[in-house]
Amino acid sequence: MKLRKAILAAALLTMPITVTACGTQEDVQANGGKTPKQVTMDEQQAIDRAEDIIQQAVASMSPKPTPERVGPPPVGPCIARDDHGPDDRLQVRIAYKLTGVPGTEAKNLVRQARDAWLKQGYTYTSSGMDDWSGPFPAVYMRTAPDDFWMNALTGVLDRAKGQGLASLVVTSPCFLPPGKSSTAATADPAALKAPRADDPTSSRALGHSSRIYDALQVRSAPTQSGEGLSTVQDDAGTSVHHTWSTEPLPEAETVRALERAQTYFQSTGWHVRHLPTAAGAPALIARHPDEGTIAQLAPSATGTVRVAVTTPASGPTSADV
Repeated sequence: MKLRKAILAAALLTMPITVTACGTQEDVQANGGKTPKQVTMDEQQAIDRAEDIIQQAVASMSPKPTPERVGPPPVGPCIARDDHGPDDRLQVRIAYKLTGVPGTEAKNLVRQARDAWLKQGYTYTSSGMDDWSGPFPAVYMRTAPDDFWMNALTGVLDRAKGQGLASLVVTSPCFLPPGKSSTAATADPAALKAPRADDPTSSRALGHSSRIYDALQVRSAPTQSGEGLSTVQDDAGTSVHHTWSTEPLPEAETVRALERAQTYFQSTGWHVRHLPTAAGAPALIARHPDEGTIAQLAPSATGTVRVAVTTPASGPTSADV
């Protein structure tokens, strides 16, 4: 039972995988409402910077934890974008769980990560200052000026005993690799391939997207480059990824649509978390308790809501879950 709790906690801690906007609200305003500025770096530079941010948090922790990398390979396609421009942007995400210390130290480790990042001059996101009265706090911060986003989270191992599992997650801004043009056609990453239309996992992912569409109660936008179905193969196995976007919405309607989606998730037993975004309204991250499907609903600076559904191939074969 303890192993199962640890696995579940790790899964919940790693859920914020790709919900980071490509460019910030400030970038959009500075450009007169146009497409956010492009970030140029290579994959290794993004990985090195993310690892450095992790090390800044861990270096002076006491008791000293053992960082263990979790999740898929660090480099992937830009998922939660603030625009639909066709390009080859990528994103780096690195997550570590902090092991080797008592579960009662999880809150203390999160606090120490926060303090270390504050000393570096990093700032809270708009909703990053969470309640510290309980044993399982979370901190959401960002760097300046390079705009990496990071979380220090506490997953619950034993609520009654106040034992948790601390995790650190760093996500880069979406970036165009050197030599790539923002007007170039979107290139399919090597890890992605088109799934078969009759694949049961694809049907399950589309079924979830359909029910999310019904819950949002807003129209979808025409399919853009980079959206649709793809099969993802990584160290964790094979899954089907389906992405689409709503039409642009006023901020108040975005909030109401996300509230309706949250009601749907909670009424059907999904585990739901909120994550801050540069767009103002928080993103929703929901995990299906039985099959492991993860749904991400991320509002963008342009008013659209970006929806991404990732369904593992090992889940149930029925789409009606």
